[in-house]
Amino acid sequence: MPEIHYARSGDVRVAYQVLGSGPFDLVFVPGFISNLEVAWEYPPFVHLLSRLASFARLILFDKRGTGLSDRVGRVPTLEQRMDDVRAVMDAVGSARAALFGISEGGAMSMLFAATYPERMRALVLYGTYAHFLTFALPRQSLEEFLASLQANWGTGASAKAFAPRAAENDPRFRTWWARFERLGASPSGVMDLMRMNSEIDVRNVLPAIRVPTLVLHRMEDSRVPVLSARYLAQHIPGAKLVEVPGVDHAPWTGDVDRTIDEIEEFLTGSRPPPETNRVLATVLFTDIVDSTKRAAEVGDRAWRELIGHHHFLVRQQLERHRGREIKTTGDGFLATFDGPARAVRCARAIVDEIKGLNMQVRAGVHTGECEIIGEDLGGIAVHIGARVAALAGADEVMVTSTVKDLVAGSELHFEAHGHRTLKGVPGEWNVFVAI
Repeated sequence: MPEIHYARSGDVRVAYQVLGSGPFDLVFVPGFISNLEVAWEYPPFVHLLSRLASFARLILFDKRGTGLSDRVGRVPTLEQRMDDVRAVMDAVGSARAALFGISEGGAMSMLFAATYPERMRALVLYGTYAHFLTFALPRQSLEEFLASLQANWGTGASAKAFAPRAAENDPRFRTWWARFERLGASPSGVMDLMRMNSEIDVRNVLPAIRVPTLVLHRMEDSRVPVLSARYLAQHIPGAKLVEVPGVDHAPWTGDVDRTIDEIEEFLTGSRPPPETNRVLATVLFTDIVDSTKRAAEVGDRAWRELIGHHHFLVRQQLERHRGREIKTTGDGFLATFDGPARAVRCARAIVDEIKGLNMQVRAGVHTGECEIIGEDLGGIAVHIGARVAALAGADEVMVTSTVKDLVAGSELHFEAHGHRTLKGVPGEWNVFVAI
């Protein structure tokens, strides 16, 4: 078993291992639970890892809240987990890697690929989904499944759901799976993780993925129907879909070699580098309410001083929330973030800070594919962000449904404001106010 190390992701320690010395890096992004030590106790899992490490430098990690990584007191968001991938890559000196996202780990991998294409060699998705309630477990079945998990967690009973063929035919798998459950997450932790997973929806992210992508799925997958893979392949530009025989959801059971053969062929073939002039980003627009009227009331000199204070406070919050200022727009700002939750929190903080100047601002937040134009930003996502900001009232932070869906589990709250038509943007958009 490779030595276990810890990478720092903010205040959290993330456990990781490195195996092999291939010509490129491959990051193994696990499903909803994992444990780096227990994985090495089941020979078929070891075989899977060894095969992957035969053609790449394999990077393994336990997501925060699971396995050997820190417990964090609350369910981590996709955005935080995406930060953990980046922290582990930085810790091992990996500037660019392929990501192998399994099941729930696939959503995080898709978000990472769209946000950081310059750090991606390729994306491999196995047994995963874009929307949990549509493709993994309908809401009416969720509570029944959660009740079963709560009653039996740690006994290995869930093996029948995740790998029915292995559970039936391999006694050592059932024993190992019980230990994998207990050391992967606590009973309360796994309930929280499953509830967070039920809120996953990255469907709006798929068109922004611009890296070579393999969508791999077993035809009779016991947990996620193959229709999920077909949806992903239809909506990720240029994605390759490969359906292989099998029932077990866990990739280290069943015909492991068939699965790895497809991955090796895809990753070691010739593929063009991803376009890095288009990336997924969260855009934030802010604007001072009734600025012309206020300037006339206080006079030019006082207004210039107020604007100076305003700019200072906004930039202070951008720095605090890891935002990147793109430009000032007269009496407002355009900034980008690599995570929507940070953008919403930053917008709320700006609104609160500016009140101290006896001023009011409005803000709009949207996540979408943006075009990098020198130091500027363009694309339909920027126009949507500007139009959403224009809909906001004084002291309001207006967001699109895309943002709301991507911050599931972040403890942010929103109030629905219905469907709106955005000037110059096709269709109607469902918008919300952060409260």
